[in-house]
Amino acid sequence: MEIKNYISQWEERYHSDLTNNILPFWLTNGLDKEHGGVYTCLDRDGKLMDTTKSVWFQGRFGFITAYAYNHIEKNPAWLEASKSCIDFIIHHCTNEDGRMYFEVTADGTPLRMRRYLFSECFAAIAMSEYSIASGKQEYAEKALEVFHTIQHYANTPGLLEPKYLPAMKCQGHSLTMILINTASRLREAIDAPELTKQIDLSLEKLEKYFVHPEYKAILETVGLNGELIDTLNGRVINPGHCIETSWFILEEARYRNWDSHLVDLGTKILDWSWDWGWDEKYGGIINFRDCKNFPPQDYSQDMKFWWPQTETIIATLYAYLATGDEKYIEKHKMISEWTYRHFPDKEYGEWYGYLHRDGTVAQPAKGNIFKGPFHIPRMMMKSYLLCKDIMEKENESKSR
Repeated sequence: MEIKNYISQWEERYHSDLTNNILPFWLTNGLDKEHGGVYTCLDRDGKLMDTTKSVWFQGRFGFITAYAYNHIEKNPAWLEASKSCIDFIIHHCTNEDGRMYFEVTADGTPLRMRRYLFSECFAAIAMSEYSIASGKQEYAEKALEVFHTIQHYANTPGLLEPKYLPAMKCQGHSLTMILINTASRLREAIDAPELTKQIDLSLEKLEKYFVHPEYKAILETVGLNGELIDTLNGRVINPGHCIETSWFILEEARYRNWDSHLVDLGTKILDWSWDWGWDEKYGGIINFRDCKNFPPQDYSQDMKFWWPQTETIIATLYAYLATGDEKYIEKHKMISEWTYRHFPDKEYGEWYGYLHRDGTVAQPAKGNIFKGPFHIPRMMMKSYLLCKDIMEKENESKSR
């Protein structure tokens, strides 16, 4: 494979797809010009199916549009969309105690609060990215305030309702991994030592508790000391989450001048998770596996969702940039060709979210409370920038 030509073609495609397809679809169909913020429950053609608003996506789209403004093009419509989502969060989605809701109505009336802290994480990265884009430091300070709220609730026993009753003492991978990305995004906007400290803590917990070499896997739920919980839920491997974790780690390795230990850890997790997730029969990354190879419990266990594919595209490019090992270009080719063959909707734009194992469409809607303008545009932006970095590295190596 002629790597420079291959990477150059993808660099151009990511930029074109982002600016001509994905962002216009959501800016046209999703923005709420009356109340502010974004709707995500859109049918295949962009028609609004439900005015319930996902608070996750107020933060997620607030981040995406500000990140696009900072890294792709100084488009004032993107900056305006980011501010609309963030203002909606501040005015309508935040409880008196600093916690954020999970679902609200179109005008911001609260509908549901969940025990998870992900609404807060997405709001924080949106505020920090908007701070960079707008030059308004008060948004970075607000992001850090939200981050402190996250830490307070995560680290204070009894504040959050436990997932299980006391008979099941456990801890989850999700918050540990997402705090790496949350803290690293905030660190771009504001200098606060607790951010790198949180990243260090999450990395330590990942290695100590969730990385299980005996299964060559990261487990989603483990005991308080990292021990295997030998149940259907305790044996779950989520390849998409693990691969997302791998590129979070590689991004932090790069921040630390390509720290060799983190490069080794990130690529090891990617390799393990690819082996668990890649469907040898049909292609694509499946949803769930059992670390002892029992049948997974989740009914969607062998479906192909949009987001594990996008995380794998980013991770393979990051791994190639970090190591120069061409096996990651081959993996990028495999996952990209499969993804682009099955997910994009050539008639109405954007991507389908939910496919059967064989790649046929399970349902055609473009969004709901969980799918919307985040993983796909993030993949396109990160991958576009990684392709540029790879091209620069390839040119430097040839000029020596």
